[in-house]
Amino acid sequence: MSQSNNHNNSNQEVLIKVSNLKKHFPIRRGVFRRQVGAVQAVDGISFNIYKGETLGLVGESGCGKSTAGRTILQLLTPTEGKVYFGDEELTDLNRSQLRRKRRHMQMIFQDPYASLNPRMQVGSIIGEPLQIHGIGNAASRKERVQELLSLVGLNPYFVKRYPHEFSGGQRQRIGIARALATNPSFIVADEPISALDVSIQAQVVNLLDDLKSELGLTYLFIAHDLSMVRYISDRVAVMYLGRIVEMGVRDDVYDHPLHPYTQALLSAIPIPDPDKEATRKRIILEGDVPSPANPPTGCRFHPRCSYATDICRREDPEFRNLGTESQPHMVACHHAEKFL
Repeated sequence: MSQSNNHNNSNQEVLIKVSNLKKHFPIRRGVFRRQVGAVQAVDGISFNIYKGETLGLVGESGCGKSTAGRTILQLLTPTEGKVYFGDEELTDLNRSQLRRKRRHMQMIFQDPYASLNPRMQVGSIIGEPLQIHGIGNAASRKERVQELLSLVGLNPYFVKRYPHEFSGGQRQRIGIARALATNPSFIVADEPISALDVSIQAQVVNLLDDLKSELGLTYLFIAHDLSMVRYISDRVAVMYLGRIVEMGVRDDVYDHPLHPYTQALLSAIPIPDPDKEATRKRIILEGDVPSPANPPTGCRFHPRCSYATDICRREDPEFRNLGTESQPHMVACHHAEKFL
């Protein structure tokens, strides 16, 4: 369990720096496929991920979390903005430079059924990144694959089996082993447990947490399950309609949410105490998430927010710090002071 609420960001090394990142997908119509608009999946997000931490990225489906993860890894080309890995700017690299960089940043995908090639044996699936990056020879790669299987808690002699011979949780472990093959320092885990049985989810999250301390990894952990994110993350960023609306140290965000959207999300987590559960107030959000192709003016959350006033409809709120300098608690809300 990551105990890191006392960490001070000023003395930490920034591993990933995201600066005003945007990813818009063009909407084309007609015979000539003219662009008539854009889906603003990610619209100007900025944050740092510190070396050795797990940053949780949460929000409803369709808010742009997965797109953000893929754009940070340059699996999708950003529309605008910059991503730095250490002091290197990824958005500037050409394809062969990016490919060399890839071995240091990997992704664990959401669906362990879709992300493993059913025609390949497990040994080849895990060994493929080593081959692509020209790491080791055949014998050392074979050894490394067995080592990786043991590391994720699977029998190292399973190398000749195919994905369909494994359960969902085991397949996700194979996906994790593949992501670890090239010894990366940064991993984007894109909803890595949402396709798994609840009974297996905790095992996979514990495995990720153990690997983090064992291998010195840094994670961007994308999920919509807030209780899991609280368990594994050091800091949490809350995303709504392509923007980050709140970000801070895990317990600050969970115990004192300053954005009405975060408050609504947290009010939906069941509390194990039946008395508390009976008396607490659920915040039900009005309406649906607006379309990212046509986001509302001003604060994007205002059509669903019970605190919205004129300024919310007119002006985009600034993303500002209402925490301390050593423990920032960032929020984009005109009325956040009333929740302090």
